[in-house]
Amino acid sequence: MRILLTNDDGINAAGLKVLEELARRFSDDIWVVAPAEEQSGTGHSLTLSRPIRLRKLGEQRYCVTGTPTDSVMMAVGHLMREIKPDLVLSGVNRGANLADDITYSGTVSAAMEGALAGVRAIALSQVYAREGMGDTVPFDAALAWGERVLTPLIKMNFAPRTLVNINFPALPADQVKGIRVVAQGFHDYGRARIDQRTDPRGYDYFWFGLRPMVQTPGHETDIEAVTDGYISVTPLQLDLTHRDSMTGLEQLYR
Repeated sequence: MRILLTNDDGINAAGLKVLEELARRFSDDIWVVAPAEEQSGTGHSLTLSRPIRLRKLGEQRYCVTGTPTDSVMMAVGHLMREIKPDLVLSGVNRGANLADDITYSGTVSAAMEGALAGVRAIALSQVYAREGMGDTVPFDAALAWGERVLTPLIKMNFAPRTLVNINFPALPADQVKGIRVVAQGFHDYGRARIDQRTDPRGYDYFWFGLRPMVQTPGHETDIEAVTDGYISVTPLQLDLTHRDSMTGLEQLYR
């Protein structure tokens, strides 16, 4: 099995090393094609206004001066064009990719690009407990549970243009309660935080941040699963059509 690894935290990220360790439990044919620098929050963006540069770092290991989407496109469309991957694994992201935050996620978007290319694709993220942990975020839950979560997914056939989003809770591995298949949650957009500061020359600048997750009714989504100490497994689809609205809209144009 040929596996492509990528992420949005960059080629030197600790989570990518964890992902590579997990992937090698399933195959020896591993390719790594990841952004040269961190690309968190880039979503499914594609670089069109400047050239993309590709650098070989080792055997079947490359970095790309672009986004996670650029990296997957470069891998599938150029580096691996003769024999495409059987599986795309994206992550392990430093931080959660839950609820509607997945629309911002470069990690999930890299998996989306794999799905669009007709390749089974899985995104993996490690939730952490406190803000500002930087490179000290522990990945032990992902490392200990990753093989258990991935094994049945690797064996199954995915529906066309679908992917799976996995989040590991911010717990030591021995405290994780298990695995739950859950729906994508949603939260109040008021969760966004804008931090205004002033630089040494007197000009204002801003940092975007996020407030704590808002629990959703029914307690049955990825947000609650992770909060309750479970690994969340959520199937996602790339067809964004709201079919229930189509009949009403069609009436407007008759």
